[in-house]
Amino acid sequence: MESETGPVRVNKTVFIGSSVGIVGIIIWALIDQEGADRIIGTAVSWVSRELGWFYILLAAGVLAFVIWAAVSKVGRVKLGPDHAKPAYSVFSWTAMLFAAGIGIDLMFFSVSEPVTQRAMPPQGDGATFEATRQAVVWALFHYGLIGWGLYALIGMALAYFAYRYNQPLSLRSALRPIFGDRVNGLLGDSVDIAALLGAIFGLATSLGIGVAQLNVGLDELFGIAQSTWAQAGLIALAVLIATLSAVSGVDKGVKRLSEINVLVALGLMLFVLIFGATTFLMNGLVQNTGDFISMFPSMVLDTMAYDHPDEWMASWTLFFWAWWIAWAPFVGLFLARISRGRTIRQFVSGTLIIPFLFILVWISIFGNSALDVVLGGNTEFEQTAINEPEKAFYALLDQYPAAPVLIVVATFTGLLFYVTSADSGALVMSHFSSRISDNESDGPRWARIFWAAATGLLTLAMLMIGGINTLQQATVIMGLPFAVVVLLMMLGLFRAFQVEALWVDSQRSALTRALSSRASGGTALNWRQRVARAVRYPDRDDIAHFTDTVVEPALRDVAAELERSGMSAAVGVTHVETYDLDAYHLDVDFNGTKGFHYQAFPTRHPIPVFGRTPDTSDSFYRLEVFTAQGSEGFDVYGFTKTQISSNVLDLYERHIEYLHTVGDVESSHTECEATLDWSADFVDEDQPPVDDAESSRTEDLPALTDLSDKETIREP
Repeated sequence: MESETGPVRVNKTVFIGSSVGIVGIIIWALIDQEGADRIIGTAVSWVSRELGWFYILLAAGVLAFVIWAAVSKVGRVKLGPDHAKPAYSVFSWTAMLFAAGIGIDLMFFSVSEPVTQRAMPPQGDGATFEATRQAVVWALFHYGLIGWGLYALIGMALAYFAYRYNQPLSLRSALRPIFGDRVNGLLGDSVDIAALLGAIFGLATSLGIGVAQLNVGLDELFGIAQSTWAQAGLIALAVLIATLSAVSGVDKGVKRLSEINVLVALGLMLFVLIFGATTFLMNGLVQNTGDFISMFPSMVLDTMAYDHPDEWMASWTLFFWAWWIAWAPFVGLFLARISRGRTIRQFVSGTLIIPFLFILVWISIFGNSALDVVLGGNTEFEQTAINEPEKAFYALLDQYPAAPVLIVVATFTGLLFYVTSADSGALVMSHFSSRISDNESDGPRWARIFWAAATGLLTLAMLMIGGINTLQQATVIMGLPFAVVVLLMMLGLFRAFQVEALWVDSQRSALTRALSSRASGGTALNWRQRVARAVRYPDRDDIAHFTDTVVEPALRDVAAELERSGMSAAVGVTHVETYDLDAYHLDVDFNGTKGFHYQAFPTRHPIPVFGRTPDTSDSFYRLEVFTAQGSEGFDVYGFTKTQISSNVLDLYERHIEYLHTVGDVESSHTECEATLDWSADFVDEDQPPVDDAESSRTEDLPALTDLSDKETIREP
């Protein structure tokens, strides 16, 4: 897809730097398989021994930060302008949250990990009552809140800077509050390279787990023997699907596939619950929930310093934390794209709670079902789950009636996860290796094809030199550089939220002043005006006449008075080509700090009707007031010139109150505010307003803060 402002260009530094690194690793792994396996193992041991504390502290810090963001005053801030509305229903959004970060690996670990943790716990003897009780809790810990906290951080940072401040949908945007314009150079390129390297190894690990498990399912169904050749064929299938998607745009079906996947997975889970040891599974679910809640605070910072099981930490906790870090830019970008218009509180709550509730039920049901088989004395199943974990899920399904049907359903579910991961991974990596000027375009098609092929080759190379274990070890190593980036992104977002909190505080102080002004007749309509507005629905000509005869003169009078007072004020005009209307705006520059912006922008809406379906021509117009933060939510059509001037000053005084608040804090906050005033440089000029005759939402209206004298919004 090309940007509306021109063709998308590849960032040569990022693309060449990351692709050379990946291709070099692939060649090295294929030529010197034993040496690569040995070096990777040594590096992982060093990371586990020397830097395990860093991974653990970072993961805990990220979770604490996103929870703080949700419960603090900035939790009410929207990921987008204040007037933005969510684009998806709660069910669709939930389904896509689910599909974004939950893949075929959940089927893999939900059975194999509880059995393995029971037999070989990190501390104490295996196969004991305590080890059995904690086995599912460890799986919930590794696959639960920590990973989704990392996803929430990256998704929140990308969406916040992109949709609220019109910055590029890029990781480097979150570092601008710290490094300023230096993120546009080598520093930003290094961030994207680190993200790409981590993402491709994280994705390769998921695909490696996927092909190993799907190969088992195909063997059960069609007799396709488990072999490197069969797995290579599955990898080729993933590359082919990602390539077809790049050419034909198949990714538009992700929403529908996600919904189907949720329903199929729920059906499979309910079958196991109903036809398995139902009472035991329900008891286990309740107890696992209680144990997880009570144990989580101590587990999250447990470095096992006094009895450090290096091999266990590298294979489990550190692997999962590095894996989530590697997947964070991939999942975070997707979450950002589907969450525009939701508040930070809604986003964090949904991202942490909704997927985890599903994971809690899934792992508890399948994990306890596996433990029930083991406790029943089936040692063959136990050894399979520990030594051949890719077979564990299918081995469990073999214990139930209608096992062949269950295997078909499980394989279909795995294929959906597998296909979505391969396709979306290529899309995200092409995005990070490109220069994209707007937030709706994707990387070039050929770049998507390249990254799909590179991921497939890397997966195959890692499987050849040591299988899934080598992929897990490589992920621990490659996730480390991006872990540093995650720390910096959290700091940048924290500084931005400090500024956002100042804005919230300033509005409370300004509200009393604005209400007082309106109560004295400043912008309040008299009762005759209110009757006139209630019974009249203005058309396009009414809006055009009102804009030219009332709005423009009022704004120019206020601008002239501000100029006489020594302020730098200017009136500009935006031509809204969709409606063939002009929208005038007043801007006041404050020499580097956040400028004031006021615009009366036309929006179209269906005329209210009762008892019949409205005709699309039955529409009227409003002149909504927009500031730099988005729509103020009220219509000024019918105001007098004096009332519009007073309304401008109400909002201007509110802005001044905000600047006074900023001035009361330390200078670093003021510098951060100046850094965050990007909207004048990144105006989303090519994003047209919604035709409200078809949709009453106005969430896609641009944040019009360009100080240019004349600008045009084009119809798509």
